[in-house]
Amino acid sequence: MEAAIKTIVTTFLSSARGKENLDSKAFQNLVKKNLSGIMEDTNSSSAIKEMQKGLDENSDGKVSFPEYLTLIGYVANTFSQSKSGCNADAS
Repeated sequence: MEAAIKTIVTTFLSSARGKENLDSKAFQNLVKKNLSGIMEDTNSSSAIKEMQKGLDENSDGKVSFPEYLTLIGYVANTFSQSKSGCNADAS
């Protein structure tokens, strides 16, 4: 698990290139490069822009580390549900 956490952090930091946030281009590159095997629509610029817009809680046009973690949590939860056969709508 340590390696996974280190990967999540270093992926964000290297994609941000020394900045505190990911701009639109950096976010798009991160998603295309690192999440295409686990997410749909990673080849669609408009889908990634909508994803960024949904994550951007403070509406600054950038994705902060906490906003990025929201995406990681969503992707991990979705992946877990697909592997366990659980349906998010079922209670």
